[in-house]
Amino acid sequence: MLKVPEHQVAGHLAIDGKLGPLVDDSGRFYKPLQGDGRGNKELAFYESFSSDTRVPEHIRKYFPVCYGSQLLEASNGSGLLHHLVLQDIVSSHSNPSIMDVKIGSRTWYPEASDNYIQKCLEKDRRTTTVSLGFRIAGLQLYEGKESGYWRPGRREIQSFTVYNVRSILRRFVSSNSSIGNESSDCSFAPSIYGGSAGILEQLLELKAWFEDQTIYHFHSCSLLILFDKESVSKGSTPVPVIKLIDFAHVVEGKGVIDHNFLGGLCSLIKFVSEVLSDSKESLIKDCVESEKPGICTDNGNCQQS
Repeated sequence: MLKVPEHQVAGHLAIDGKLGPLVDDSGRFYKPLQGDGRGNKELAFYESFSSDTRVPEHIRKYFPVCYGSQLLEASNGSGLLHHLVLQDIVSSHSNPSIMDVKIGSRTWYPEASDNYIQKCLEKDRRTTTVSLGFRIAGLQLYEGKESGYWRPGRREIQSFTVYNVRSILRRFVSSNSSIGNESSDCSFAPSIYGGSAGILEQLLELKAWFEDQTIYHFHSCSLLILFDKESVSKGSTPVPVIKLIDFAHVVEGKGVIDHNFLGGLCSLIKFVSEVLSDSKESLIKDCVESEKPGICTDNGNCQQS
């Protein structure tokens, strides 16, 4: 049985008679093929990517699995429509905190029409896309059983400033995120942003590939970042997930490095690194100020000596 995704944070929603993606209980995500050839281009990318031997195996984990396309009843009741069948990235997560980060200081693609470029330029300039090389495009923070989720609306997200972005990245890994940005403790940063399987290491692995790869240029693509906050609160250390999504505007690299995506990725790495560094300094300070001296470990624990 197909249903509206519970944890979709960006893009078109299949509600109120509108066309949008659907999911099932088997872990698959059905994305309607977009018009103007965009849907066919995204399908073509997945087909090309899956068989391209130039893509290292360790990089493929950052892309959703594609199962081809399928003819399904559209969510807006308009009849049968081809859907891209993808891995449902969040299906195995019960209460995920999710961030959709659109990468690059330029979201339009070279072959776009003048009207489309102008539209992208206007949005890029009024968000942090131009100033930071990335912008938050969607957000969901799990704040606990009583508070549920914090999901800022599209207008609020598009109004995020550089200061807001920095605050959100702190709040994303804070145990007291519902209190407010100023009081965010970043207590989960060492285990979610840090560590050998943390977000920072995954971003650095992607960066290393983008410093060399000249196969594709990823225009207007996003990084979907998520983790189970409730599991961390209970003492577990779940591996955070990073996936690249939205490939309707990917073009051939033609032997040229994708500096637009790489630059935005480096900027995001800088911001995440700063949050992680600040959280470690705070942890050391807490250890020093405690009654007994302790040792601050990499996973964010303060062990009393």
